Amino acid sequence: MWFANFFIAGSITMVLPFLSLYIETLGSFSDKYVQNWSGITFGVTFVAAFIFSPIWGKLGDRYGRKHILVLSGLGLGLSVFLMGFVTTVWQLFLLRLFMGVFTGFISMSQALISTQTPKKIAGKVLGTLQTGSVTGSLMGPLVGGVLADTFGYSSTFKWLSIILIASALLVLIGIHESKIKEEDNSKSSYSSKEVIHHIFHHPMLLMVMLVSMFIQIAHFSIQPILSLYVGELHGPASIALFSGMAFSAAGLGNLMMARKWGKLADRVGYIKILVTLLLLAGVFYFPGAFVTNIWQLIVLRFLLGMSIGGIIPVRIAYIRQEAPIAMQGEVLGYNTSIRFFGNIIGPVMGGILAGAFGFSSVFLVTSILLIACGVTLFITLQRQNRLPHETQSV
Repeated sequence: MWFANFFIAGSITMVLPFLSLYIETLGSFSDKYVQNWSGITFGVTFVAAFIFSPIWGKLGDRYGRKHILVLSGLGLGLSVFLMGFVTTVWQLFLLRLFMGVFTGFISMSQALISTQTPKKIAGKVLGTLQTGSVTGSLMGPLVGGVLADTFGYSSTFKWLSIILIASALLVLIGIHESKIKEEDNSKSSYSSKEVIHHIFHHPMLLMVMLVSMFIQIAHFSIQPILSLYVGELHGPASIALFSGMAFSAAGLGNLMMARKWGKLADRVGYIKILVTLLLLAGVFYFPGAFVTNIWQLIVLRFLLGMSIGGIIPVRIAYIRQEAPIAMQGEVLGYNTSIRFFGNIIGPVMGGILAGAFGFSSVFLVTSILLIACGVTLFITLQRQNRLPHETQSV
């Protein structure tokens, strides 16, 4: 599953360096038109994923997560393959929308691994799985750029489709999904109403899911303006190289620490580690508003990656602990939808803040947002810890 996640994450991110350049080849457009449609075609994938993730999660709970993973990989492969033949921006837009329907591969793989893993080591195993996604995301843009320069944009989409389909076949052949019996004679299936009822009657679970959205808002708020900020700090010389370094520094820190944070959370508690990671991420974001050279920014991005890298596996391990196995896919589907909603809001918020108040404001607001999430989660934990005592005192 590590290799499948590596190939899927890498293939999805391979198109990022040249998506806007591909749009330019589809007609004679103004710069503003290309910029607008680059954002629209990029974001529409998250809109579709936001809608369909809970549906795939529910189907995975009912019919098996392996089958959904295979279907997802094949759907991604088909949509990317057809992108190599488009002749208009609208065709590309519709295929990116179609791609979003099947973009839940990584979250479904997390659901599969979490249900096949004992609770006591879920954080460590999910952290290992996370390194596959991160490694793929780090290498994807680089490989995509090389392929596009070597073979052209259309051919690159066709090569990517082969990788995606091969990943689906890798899951089909190499993964065995065992039927896991639910503990304490719990139900074997749940309606969507029961799943939502379970989420809203577990305040900490609900809070962890909401925090997922704010983490994505914080993470994506900086994406639209990071290259521009690098240019302001370093100047136009080798801006692509230094922008890539700033992006990759966070991914490298993420890669180094995801498994270690998951292992530590298995031992000391998932919520405690989540609170720690949120506060650390907020602290490392804050000085980004005051850096005076590119190397300071790269170091802070690396430290941010080290802290934020454990949030995904620790969060999913907590959901594994709190949600019955028969509803975990749907719960993780809702969690994925909430995350994708953050993916949509984040870039818009970052762009508005940067345009109105300057680049530094994005770092400051993001820092405050992450620290507020950490404090809120800590308060929720304290209230939850007092509940048994208060109940006994009544």
